[in-house]
Amino acid sequence: MIRAAVAVAAVVACAPPRTPAPLARAERLVEIGAWDRALAAYDDAIAACPPRADRDAARDPCVQALLGRAELLDRMGRGADAADAYEAIPAAVGGAPVPTGTALYRAGALRLRLGDDARAYALWWRAIAEAPDTTGADDAVRALLRDGRRRDPRALYRAFAALAERLADTAIADNLLFALADLARNELGEPRTALALYDAIAERWPNGPLFDDALWHGGKLARALGDPRGAVARWRKLLATREVAWFNGSYNSEWFDDAWLQIAVTLRDDLGDTRGALAALAALDRDYPASVLRDDAAFERAATYAAAGDADRACRALARLRARWPDSKYELERAPALRARLACRL
Repeated sequence: MIRAAVAVAAVVACAPPRTPAPLARAERLVEIGAWDRALAAYDDAIAACPPRADRDAARDPCVQALLGRAELLDRMGRGADAADAYEAIPAAVGGAPVPTGTALYRAGALRLRLGDDARAYALWWRAIAEAPDTTGADDAVRALLRDGRRRDPRALYRAFAALAERLADTAIADNLLFALADLARNELGEPRTALALYDAIAERWPNGPLFDDALWHGGKLARALGDPRGAVARWRKLLATREVAWFNGSYNSEWFDDAWLQIAVTLRDDLGDTRGALAALAALDRDYPASVLRDDAAFERAATYAAAGDADRACRALARLRARWPDSKYELERAPALRARLACRL
């Protein structure tokens, strides 16, 4: 009996908290489209909130009610009221970072949609400054980059740089450096600055979410700047992170197969290493049998054999390309010229 009681207590302790009745009622009314009644139910849920609680908890019902009410106002076509509701949330939750970041980001998106660009930007900057360790801040950086790069990218760069220095020890720091690198590479025409920023991200945050992207883009820039060995080194560092989980499958970067392909082409074309290029292409085939780059690898293998003076193997690789990927852009555009040059009979 004692063991059973302990087990029941453990289950109860681990069970998710029950949704308060007013909030549950609001959510049900939203589902059936009774939006006016749902709005009143959200007001009841907010009025019932205790004055002191952990407003940063993942499932805090008062935060859910505040965000749900603002979201509902937006769905009802009341964009200005929704923005006002989102803007009021930081004060209502005592500045708790998670809901503050989310609310300020969403309020900014609404203000931009309503044509109040200056207020939108102010809200996004607040999200970053006041809640730098939240997804709301991440969203705000992306929104500022997406919208600001077409307005005044240099001013945006300066603003990001100032925040990156101020928030260097927060979770948003790598996102800010990545945004700076993006602007330097694409809008400002400063590839060496971008490369230094990508390298800084890879060095400072080896376990961060932008590590792979920084090494990928850094490798591309290094090669374009005349450093093929540096490019290959960055891509190999990226590939060295490949892990296979025993129970949950593979944790693979989206850049792994791209990196093998770029290593192969760079080794062959820039460094004259056809053996290394073929090994890289073999690794792509071995490790990523479902990759959309398999036809790329097939053509590059043929080109690599041709560069090594092995016309027979090059022709066999071209035959495989035709058999496996007859509609590939390589088969339709580049392979015929290479076949003709090699006088392939296959």
